Amino acid sequence: MRHRRKDVGSRECTPGWGDARGRYCRRSGGGGQKATRSPVDRRRSRPPILGRSARWTRAVPLQTSVNPLHADHVLYRELRLFNLYRVLEALLLVLVVFGPVAGTLEPPRHALLAQAAVIAYLFVALLALPLGRRVELRLLAGAGIAADLFFGMLAMHALPSAGTGIALMLMFNVGAAALLLPSRIVGTVVAIAVAALIGEYAWSRLDEDIPRSMSEPVMFAIGYAALATVMHVLGRQMRESYELAALRTTENEHLAHVNELIIRRLRTGVVLVDGSGRMKLANEAATALLGEVGDEIHGYRELTVAVPELGRRLAQWRETGVASDDPIRVASDQPDVIPRFARLQAHSSQTLVFLDDTSLLSQRAESITLATLGRFSASLAHEIRNPLAAISYAVQLLEESDDIRPGDRRLLEIIHQHCLRMNGIVENVLGLARREPAKPELVELVAFAQAFVEDYLASHPIEGDMLATTSALRDRPALFDPRQLHQVVTVLVHNALTYGRMPGQPARVTLRVADENGQPVLDVLDRGPGIPEAVRARLFRPFFTTSSHGTGLGLYIARELCHANQASLDYLPTGGGGGCFRIRLSVLGPSG
Repeated sequence: MRHRRKDVGSRECTPGWGDARGRYCRRSGGGGQKATRSPVDRRRSRPPILGRSARWTRAVPLQTSVNPLHADHVLYRELRLFNLYRVLEALLLVLVVFGPVAGTLEPPRHALLAQAAVIAYLFVALLALPLGRRVELRLLAGAGIAADLFFGMLAMHALPSAGTGIALMLMFNVGAAALLLPSRIVGTVVAIAVAALIGEYAWSRLDEDIPRSMSEPVMFAIGYAALATVMHVLGRQMRESYELAALRTTENEHLAHVNELIIRRLRTGVVLVDGSGRMKLANEAATALLGEVGDEIHGYRELTVAVPELGRRLAQWRETGVASDDPIRVASDQPDVIPRFARLQAHSSQTLVFLDDTSLLSQRAESITLATLGRFSASLAHEIRNPLAAISYAVQLLEESDDIRPGDRRLLEIIHQHCLRMNGIVENVLGLARREPAKPELVELVAFAQAFVEDYLASHPIEGDMLATTSALRDRPALFDPRQLHQVVTVLVHNALTYGRMPGQPARVTLRVADENGQPVLDVLDRGPGIPEAVRARLFRPFFTTSSHGTGLGLYIARELCHANQASLDYLPTGGGGGCFRIRLSVLGPSG
């Protein structure tokens, strides 16, 4: 029988959704003990997922392999009991030969043989007792039954008056061996037992020629065979049932670990509250959403003390069965959550509290809205492109006319230029909807800023406002799609001219090309009141606007275009008042 050595320093974990303090599995030292291998393994039993545990693990591995089957351990335990019974048999035979019982029986046929046989049998029985797992089970059981039959037949021959009792006593040995040994060996054991009975009978006839009926050994032989067959069938069914139960236990434990991992990794917070309102368990998401309160769950803190509003909602749900869908703030530094409640079992006082992060719900709704917006934008862009193409074609036809005055020709140039720009915007919207990659090119930022200011002033009358450019560099090359960069800067400049002004004063907007730790940046600065800190977190979200005339898409599209060009767009407050939108572009070559 093969043996395998346990891994030294194996992990030993306590199951759970995740410790509130992030405790990990502890490492147990290996002792180098051997364990038997069998077709079906059994893992160490673990408490249930929702059981009360002082320690939870953050990383319980999913194991598909299991420990050696406990059935072999049971068989070794039965073999040890068998060996103890063998010692008892040997002691009984010693008492029959040497004790006061010997005077009540007929004199032995061979006194010296009887004494030697029972003493040797006792010695062998005592020798097999401490072997245990040091010897393979089949070998130990087979050698034991062979010794039983050998010394038992010697005792039967030497003690004819006790022969029937010894034969009956050996029936247990044959049945026990059939229970422990495989089929092919059981047949051999039965054959040896029958041969031993027949041999002892023949030896008795040859020794003294005493008349003795042949029916006695034949009946014992039939009894040995029948008992061995029944015990072997029962043993095989027992092992199969045990292995099937162990297999089902392993599968259930595996499913329990899968459920445990799913609960622990849920983005929805899950808290177990007992009937007295104490928090007992929580997964990782709940620990994060509860903030500092989550670190005290292992202490079974009362929910009404830790989060009063959540405790009030739970009490209301237990009384009325109705829970409010209004979000609540469970921690000052965490987002709002929407609590939901469910009983752990039908008649259980324990309650599961589910905490849905409203920011995640908003993100999901936002992603759905953006997907719809992408399809709508693509459709709208196609509808705009057709009349835009007609306008552009009509302008080209008018430019070919000789009757156009120079002033009107300038207007036609402006119309044609803006048709091209609108077509570029349409292409950008389509590309954003399709998430097509940008086509970055080398852009000289200083030259781009100067050209942008001239072009913007020529096409957008600003009526007393100021738009200028400044740079401490001769030039700074960077990678960006020129059309998309023009669109991004247009959005930023338009917002700065519209909102970046003090009441009753003209707007002062500056395009500044600078270098930030070797990375080229393009800043759009204004001298307005700045953006409040509470608004900055939602500044680049789609559909967010503080104006009744805005769509809330300009800054979102601008940032998406920057991301498509491996750049970033951020808002930076300035120390002297006003604000700054900074575009950090991809580096190309050394700074100017």
